[in-house]
Parts: sequence; structure tokens; C-alpha cells
Amino acid sequence: QVQLVESGGGLVQAGGSLRLSCAASRRTFSNDAMGWFRQAPGKEREFVARIRWSEGDTVYADSVKGRFTISRDNAKNTVYLQMNSLKPEDTAVYYCAARNRGTAQYAYWGQGTQVTVSS
Repeated sequence: QVQLVESGGGLVQAGGSLRLSCAASRRTFSNDAMGWFRQAPGKEREFVARIRWSEGDTVYADSVKGRFTISRDNAKNTVYLQMNSLKPEDTAVYYCAARNRGTAQYAYWGQGTQVTVSS
């Protein structure tokens, strides 16, 4: 079992920045990557970014490419999402999740943190 705790959400004006953190209780061989997802009111949850623990390679959704940066601190079992040039359409609950090794399935999820971008 892996517990994930997000933090760092809040209210920011358009054009501003926020950094989200996701602390994992532990890392296991079964979970090779961490992802960030978001869900806006009335919309489906969507993928934002992911990073692999060992290799550090990253993937981003087109909607955030060039504005968001995912990173990790293996010593702290923590993943970050630096969000710059925020837009009102970035408003959502942001979740981190741990991915099953070699699959596209995320087995463990955090409780989410609210990000609100005002225009």
C-alpha cells in the first residue's frame, strides 16, 4: 500500500505560479512512475504529466507543455508540479497517483488539492 499526500494548492491570479507537492509514504518496485492528473467541475479527469522515479523522463499533456514542470526528489519520495503562467482553465482539483510498473494504470491516488486561477 502506498499513501500519497498532495499539498500546495490555492488561489492565484492568471499569469501566476504555484508548486504542488506529492509525498509518497514509500516507493515500491511495483510503482515505477508518478503522475499528476486534474479534474475540473463538470469535466472528466485528465492527465497532466508523469515522471519515472529512476530515469526521470517526463511526459506532458499538450495543454500544459512549456508551462508546467514535473520533477522528483527520490530521497524524499516526493514529486512536484511547478505550474507557471497559470490560466483560468487550469482551475481544477489536482491529484497525484502512482503508476503500476510497465502499464498505464495508476493504482494509488492522493486526496487531491484545489487549484483556482482567477482572471
